[in-house]
Amino acid sequence: MTGQTTAADGGVRVVTGEPGCGRTAFLARVARSCPAASVVDVRADRVTSAVPLGGLRALLRVLGAPVGPWSATGQPCAALLDALRAASAGRPMLLCVDDAHLWDAPTRAAVGRAAEQLRGNGRVGVLLSVSGHRPVDREFAALPVVRVDPLSPVEAAALLDEATGGALDRAVRDDLVDAAEGSPALLLAMVRRLSPAQIRGHRRLPGPPADAELLTGLAGGFLTGFTSAQEDLLLTVAAAVRDADDTEDSRIGLALARRAAEHLRGTRPGTESVLPSDPLPDVLVLADGEVGFHSDLLRRAVYAGARPERRRAAHRALARALEEVGAARLRALLHRARSATVPRRGTATELAVAAGDRRHPRSLRCAAYAHAAALAEDGTRRAEWYTAAAEQALLGGRTHRALRLLDRARDSAAPTALRGRVELVRGTTVLYDGPVDEARASLLLAARLLTESSPRQAQSALLAAVDAAWAAGDAQGCLHLLSTGADAPDTASGRPHVLLDGENGLPDPGAWPGPRQFGERPADRSGRLGDAAGRPCLLGGEDGGPGTGPPAGVRPSRDLSVVRSAPPDDPVYNGVPVRAGSSAVLGGYRTGLRALLEGQFAQAAGPLRRLVVDAEAAGDAAGADEPDTALRAAAAALLLGDLAAARRAGARALAAARTPGTAAALARAREYLAYAELRAGRHTLARTHAEEGLRAAHRTGQRNTAAHHHAVLALAASIEGAPEEVAAHVDTALATARGHGLVQAATLAEWAAARADLARGRPREAADRLGPLVRPGPRRGHFAVWMLAVPCFVEAAASTGRADDGVAEVVEEFARWAGFGADPQAPAQLTRCRALLAPADRPDALFRRALDLHDVAAGGDFERARTELLHGKWLRRRRRLSEARDRLGAALVGFERCGARAWADQARAELRAGGVAPGGGVRATGPGLGLDGLTPQQLRIARCVAEGATNREVALTLSVSTRTVDYHLRKVFAALGVRSRVELVRMVEKAGQEG
Repeated sequence: MTGQTTAADGGVRVVTGEPGCGRTAFLARVARSCPAASVVDVRADRVTSAVPLGGLRALLRVLGAPVGPWSATGQPCAALLDALRAASAGRPMLLCVDDAHLWDAPTRAAVGRAAEQLRGNGRVGVLLSVSGHRPVDREFAALPVVRVDPLSPVEAAALLDEATGGALDRAVRDDLVDAAEGSPALLLAMVRRLSPAQIRGHRRLPGPPADAELLTGLAGGFLTGFTSAQEDLLLTVAAAVRDADDTEDSRIGLALARRAAEHLRGTRPGTESVLPSDPLPDVLVLADGEVGFHSDLLRRAVYAGARPERRRAAHRALARALEEVGAARLRALLHRARSATVPRRGTATELAVAAGDRRHPRSLRCAAYAHAAALAEDGTRRAEWYTAAAEQALLGGRTHRALRLLDRARDSAAPTALRGRVELVRGTTVLYDGPVDEARASLLLAARLLTESSPRQAQSALLAAVDAAWAAGDAQGCLHLLSTGADAPDTASGRPHVLLDGENGLPDPGAWPGPRQFGERPADRSGRLGDAAGRPCLLGGEDGGPGTGPPAGVRPSRDLSVVRSAPPDDPVYNGVPVRAGSSAVLGGYRTGLRALLEGQFAQAAGPLRRLVVDAEAAGDAAGADEPDTALRAAAAALLLGDLAAARRAGARALAAARTPGTAAALARAREYLAYAELRAGRHTLARTHAEEGLRAAHRTGQRNTAAHHHAVLALAASIEGAPEEVAAHVDTALATARGHGLVQAATLAEWAAARADLARGRPREAADRLGPLVRPGPRRGHFAVWMLAVPCFVEAAASTGRADDGVAEVVEEFARWAGFGADPQAPAQLTRCRALLAPADRPDALFRRALDLHDVAAGGDFERARTELLHGKWLRRRRRLSEARDRLGAALVGFERCGARAWADQARAELRAGGVAPGGGVRATGPGLGLDGLTPQQLRIARCVAEGATNREVALTLSVSTRTVDYHLRKVFAALGVRSRVELVRMVEKAGQEG
């Protein structure tokens, strides 16, 4: 609910949202964010509005203005405007009206006209809160509308933790978050009625947590005042769309709804008919001949609040109406099954068979499979259909529902192959929304259980386990798992040879590769690369994406095809087949990735390039049907450094993910595109993809994917120079990363925070943060990410006089990686690092060589500008001012072109220190100007001292001598008229508050 409006600058907004969404809290939060404005809070009610203009009279009394009488048209509006202007007295004022829809129509008209005239006046802001369960009143229709969206899962979890003081059990919290569907009021109502034992997870929750009592209680008076005919229509629509997720299939044809309502009313003799001319209840919305609820909470309340026999009657009426119009069989079957107290024999099988039709929405197929499982008498069938329902829930973006359905499948006896499917779906679900080590364990168990019955699924499970090991930063685990499933089938059985421990399905420790397979660099193996710890170095350019190795944040396979439903013509539903040819795709991908992890780039390029070319040749047809194939192609292209192909593949994956039933792939498609754009230096585009991907990840319950998007946003913000935004994204990413073991996301987030420190002129803090990430040891960052931070670390270390603290060794590792040649920016970055560490007679030539290398590479505006900035600083400190100005001016242009505001500020400060004013004129100095009268160097020293730094620490931070600091500090004291550091601190703090 943040960032949608402030309204304290003379803005006018209508704030809407469904009941219980937090409109009142939103108004209060906006009011608190406007400390300079006087706030007038008014809550509308029906009592004061019982007579025309009663609400306006109450409002005028609050404003201290005279009340009526009015006779001429427009007088009420004029009186309100005069009262608002008098109350503001020329100062900023914010008028907050809660529940403005409860006012009488004449009052709404007067307030609406007054608000229109106040728009953009710069002094008086107006927020009008109205309920979103129905259309906005016509009196407010001309005003801009802000909708308070449902809480994301992360926000909902934070609200519950705050309400319970952190005592709420994690599993209980997840159940409540899923049941609330983003409603703050419902969340708090559910948690308030839990016992202490239930809060701690020691006793079962009431089932369901959001029952009829809670839902109808929150609906309040919004569902009153309807005729019996309208009530029947509401129940019919609520029953028809009860299985819809978000906007997918959340409406029903109005003609069909009316037909079903007629059948429903036929069960109650003596009542009037529902005629087509009857007005629709205002809680329903009609669009393109289809009708649905404005508020999902009211839809749930209508259905839950009806008596069980009325709900069954509504389903019976819907089944009859669907059969009469010849609609798809699955919907009619499901309604018919729900209408029966004792379903007829064979209903469960019919539902499961019909649910195999891929043309239906996943939410409907999930509901049908789940209902079939609930009716099944055979334990194996029950487990099979619950698993199929979980598969549909996962692919539809309902991860929590998928896990709960899998819990039910586990409760039933199942054969080995089916248990393998359960673990495969569970592991895939947890991979996106849980601890990745737990996901790897489930996926390895799935591989063991599926080896005999479904070799291809066993291989897919192993590749997904590679994803989990990758996210956890386990390079040896990745390489072992890629080597576990042989490329060729076993000669005796035709099945792939899977080295698993027969007792628990975990890898056999004796089968792990020896050290030469992981990082040894024998002289006779060209192209082989490993780090000092024996791990492969597969990294990329500092623009945000890796080079030769799998890109930061990208999981190697992301294969969801392993949980795709079987086609309806399969004679036996024995797992979920992979599309024709995908075994070869997976095999080629596995071969290429394994070679890459072993440092054999030449051997990796062939299979990865073939995968990219084959996927691109398939074009939109392949992407539209299989988003995961396009995602694998995008990952392969990033591994190869082919950014154009990566963007094309990512775009195909995004288009495929937008088709119905593939919501789970949308956030991951955005992730690939975000990293591709970061790597290409297009930070604004990367931010756009990450913001959209973050919203998709929240909608589909993928907290791990959301953490990676937060890391991308932190990286983009660290370039753009928004420290508060960087900190917010870093904190959110690290909270999930540390709880779920996401070493990859954590390393990226830490790097983003350090780069933000560098942008703000805080190299000491950046060096402290980056040192553990890049140096060998147990705290080193993710094996495919830590190298990204090396250029930042070298810059920070050189700026703080720590160049001898193991930096040279780190640079040599960076040099070995840059030698691969897959990232065009790496040679220039390496040369820049060496310039920062070189003796006094060499940096100039090295900086110039680095700039020449930038000219050869493409898409490196930001990195080139950084090199120019560092070269300009070096030249200025050696009093080569003319050359420094040229270099710093070029850096400023480059940063401005990239939108790197904080970095551009550094370039401007250096230009001023070199005698060039921001506008190109002569710098003004003199007494009486306060901090504005200081030179840029004096201002930097004053601020460092105000932060508590000693003269030596200031010297290290600014790369100057302590004598220089002493000299400038004396000048600062004289210019400001202060006599001590305490007085200086006070003056700097006061200037910061005033600024």
